[in-house]
Amino acid sequence: MALTPRALRGWRLLHTWSSLVCTLFLLVLCITGLPLIFSQEIEAADSVPLPEIAGPAAANRESLDRIVRAARTRHPGEIVRFVFIDDDEPRAKVVMAPADVPDRSRDHRVEFDMRTGALVVDSPATGVRPGSAMAWARQLHTDLTAGFAGEMVLAVVGLIFVLSLVSGIALYGPYMRRLDFGAVRTRARRSRWLDRHNLLGICIVAWAIVVGGTGIFNELSKPLSAHWRRTGMSALLQDYRHLPPLAVQPHAVQSGADAVTAALPGRNITSIIFPSQSFSNPHHFLIWTNGNTALTHRLFTAALVDAQTGRLTAVARMPAYLRLLQLSRPLHFGDYGGLPLKIVWALLDLVAIVVLGSGLYLWFDRNVRRSPRQPRQPRQPRQPRQPRQPRQPRHPRQAPGLTSLHRSPAAPGAPAGTSLHSSSDRPSPSAPASCHGTTR
Repeated sequence: MALTPRALRGWRLLHTWSSLVCTLFLLVLCITGLPLIFSQEIEAADSVPLPEIAGPAAANRESLDRIVRAARTRHPGEIVRFVFIDDDEPRAKVVMAPADVPDRSRDHRVEFDMRTGALVVDSPATGVRPGSAMAWARQLHTDLTAGFAGEMVLAVVGLIFVLSLVSGIALYGPYMRRLDFGAVRTRARRSRWLDRHNLLGICIVAWAIVVGGTGIFNELSKPLSAHWRRTGMSALLQDYRHLPPLAVQPHAVQSGADAVTAALPGRNITSIIFPSQSFSNPHHFLIWTNGNTALTHRLFTAALVDAQTGRLTAVARMPAYLRLLQLSRPLHFGDYGGLPLKIVWALLDLVAIVVLGSGLYLWFDRNVRRSPRQPRQPRQPRQPRQPRQPRQPRHPRQAPGLTSLHRSPAAPGAPAGTSLHSSSDRPSPSAPASCHGTTR
């Protein structure tokens, strides 16, 4: 259906201003997102490698109780907050902090080799050690270094970005109906850049919608997770509400992990959240698991284990919004098809930077570089139309030099039979008689 001029003007205004509002933010996100696409490869190259172990010892797994005990021995005045188990190699990361508070700036990580229980690295607290380039890029990409407020700002920017994409799709057909797909006009510089902007934009629009939509979900991860803990998880812990929080941290981690493994066969434990008021689980281990296939590897299921007895309390059923959140995290960075898909994601990211830059150039060239337009002169009121004059009746045309065959009335006082024609109209005596219609 063809757009009316008014609708076309509305779509153009929406596309222009929605793009201008989010362009600078998107440039920051595209530039910082480029190294984050390869974050696993970069962090693996920067981490301390594990020693090579051959034979049956390579399949050995040390008890989690011993690993947690070793971490507490190194930092006796602190508590254990999390235990992360690496998917790719036998490495356990114990996250410790001075107290159970929402502030994570004083958390630090102690890594162990799960095959032998040997210490790999003991890193200082997050707020003490100098931040790496990857950590700075991740924070800038996630919240613009502004915390939760920055995450909400980027969520709004994502919504505006989706609006600019939808309006760009609506404008593409009317503006390009007279050109073949992929045609680039080369006469004027502005036309050349406009055609490139339209061509590259329509080629990556599907990818941009996917990245923008998953980015919005990722920015809403904290409020969505907090909502689930207040509703879904709290409903599973009704019987423990009247109990006071644990005074001493539990030590029996391995028994809880074994209970989850027995209840959920075919799934791997990825993280263990120790009892915490900050995470609304003051009496339980919150253990997260994932599957072994390409799809279930990204779908996590939570299990609650009584921290004092080590018995499984419940397996939480994940709501649809958390499933979408779990799927959107890897899809946002192209982490579904290994390194080849990441390379494709990086190339599309570079094209997006060109589209953003060309759009900014087109607006700047039209509204800033060119001289301001002269104000329009007010229109003069139209003069009323003059009434048409009545046409004069036309006289019958006469052949030149011929006397009318009809007699004209005689002028007053003239003798009868006298014509009103002048003497010049009378035939001369020498004229042929046939000219007067009579024969002598």
